[in-house]
Amino acid sequence: MFYSDEIIEEVRSRNDVVDLIGNYIKLTKKGSSYFGLCPFHNEKSPSFSVSRDKQMYYCFGCGAGGNVFTYVMEYENYTFVEAVKFLAERAGIKLPEVEATEEQKRIQNKRQKLLDIHKAAAQYFYYQLKGKNGENARAYFDKRRLLPETISHFGLGFSNPYRDDLYQFLRSRGYDDSILKESGLVTIDEKRGAGDKFWNRVMFPIMDVNNKVIGFGGRVLGDGTPKYLNSPETLLFDKSRNLYGLNFARTSRCSYMIICEGYMDVIALHQAGFTNAVASLGTAFTLQHGVLLKRYTEEVMLAYDSDEAGTKAALRAIPILRSAGLRIRIIHMTPYKDPDEFIKNLGVDAFQERIDQAENSFLFEISVLEKSYNLGDPDGKTRFYNAVAQRLLEFDQELERNNYIEAIARRYGIQFEDLQKLVNRYGLALPEQTRSYEERESLPKISVDNQYPEALLASQKLLLTWMVNDVSLYKRIKPHLNWDEFVHPVYRAVGKAVYEAIETTGQIVPGQVINIFQEKEEQNLAAGIFNSDIADIQDKNAREKALTETVVRIKRYHLDEMSRKIQDLSELQKIIRMKSDLQNLHISL
Repeated sequence: MFYSDEIIEEVRSRNDVVDLIGNYIKLTKKGSSYFGLCPFHNEKSPSFSVSRDKQMYYCFGCGAGGNVFTYVMEYENYTFVEAVKFLAERAGIKLPEVEATEEQKRIQNKRQKLLDIHKAAAQYFYYQLKGKNGENARAYFDKRRLLPETISHFGLGFSNPYRDDLYQFLRSRGYDDSILKESGLVTIDEKRGAGDKFWNRVMFPIMDVNNKVIGFGGRVLGDGTPKYLNSPETLLFDKSRNLYGLNFARTSRCSYMIICEGYMDVIALHQAGFTNAVASLGTAFTLQHGVLLKRYTEEVMLAYDSDEAGTKAALRAIPILRSAGLRIRIIHMTPYKDPDEFIKNLGVDAFQERIDQAENSFLFEISVLEKSYNLGDPDGKTRFYNAVAQRLLEFDQELERNNYIEAIARRYGIQFEDLQKLVNRYGLALPEQTRSYEERESLPKISVDNQYPEALLASQKLLLTWMVNDVSLYKRIKPHLNWDEFVHPVYRAVGKAVYEAIETTGQIVPGQVINIFQEKEEQNLAAGIFNSDIADIQDKNAREKALTETVVRIKRYHLDEMSRKIQDLSELQKIIRMKSDLQNLHISL
């Protein structure tokens, strides 16, 4: 870390969380907290809470939570150091000149140089498009009916039909071969010399969510191959973690995003007013893409090509998007191939109608599955119903599963009860095979939670929440339970911070506690402790009983863990006596 804990705390304390977040979203005061629409997922009713007293935020809808640092990092896609600098400048704090390590300097300098190179390349390609050599490229964009303002908005350009044109330009700007090679924009061969990665192509700059150029896509003019070419992976560009058009789409207030196959589909949709369209960058859709989208929306529409390849791509993307927690619907564009072609022929209103009529992703999967069976043949129909029944086991929740059984029964003319019985029969016979191995492994999870029983995790969170809400409980709990007896690493770290805060100052600042953690999942877990509702138990005896049972459960698990690791007989006997004493423990209030 670049700065001391004292500097970090000063920056945090000088940036009020309500004032900061109020600059990004509209907040309305309700009681002691402020509420607004969550900037990290789409919602209609405000569930995003900001507390001035606690100096933290928490979304009851998606679970996002943290302090001023985590908000700026998540919203602006900043690193921690960038967030500290941003907030220090906002608060008028002059940060000390802290010397970075040589390795940190090297990486920072290289990254900035690569960003500068890509910016210069984008400007050069745009300039070439406007010049004499760009006549064919301009004709291509005219044929695709792109408006001048659209070309400017996306920064489209042209790479000249010479093998070292960009290389010579960048060399004239003072960049040496070693950094140009790492940019991915040129290739340097000992025998053939230096050559451009892209030539005689219309160029599509690829930007990150902060509108910085990190790579390029290029479409060849004429019959050359490959038709489309993308930048290789570099220090800046990871195609599995970036989406074309997301820098613009993330600012759309639409409740869903449209996923297309290519650059031109995205550009055509944005030009038509659908500014919530994105595309993957010459690669199959990944879970990282899904997680990235989940930051900005809860629902996606797939607008893949309507041919066989597009259908296969949609079938691959659906389980990945589902694993990321997104709802998916399919836009049908027949008789046309893609969104660009559809809008050119039928117009914007017709495409909006197709969005409104978009098909549920599971029903789409079933309709594709249907094509593998002859429903006119009794045997084919039976095998189809059996295949559908097995697919329905993907839904763990009975109510949701029954809703899909009802929809499929209605569509294919089978009795609801008959299909439900078939599903239940498979459920009893194959309990572990309701999902494929890949689907089960790709489901997002916090790995540390899987080690512990849910009741234990709930007890640890509950006890910490009680202490945070009523610090007077600390003197009742401390004699029986120390902070290092919380086995979950996040709860143990929070427990240590809470214990130390009460002992030193007698008060807890949640925003300061959250600062302990670096990972987003850990920050959200910690934020959840400070934003949990506690049932108001009026009866004193009931409160004492609940507190005692919670402490006993945490203590007993900790002792069980110790007994598994200790080999010394006398130590084991001591643990057995301690476990026995728990039976008589009573915490009085």
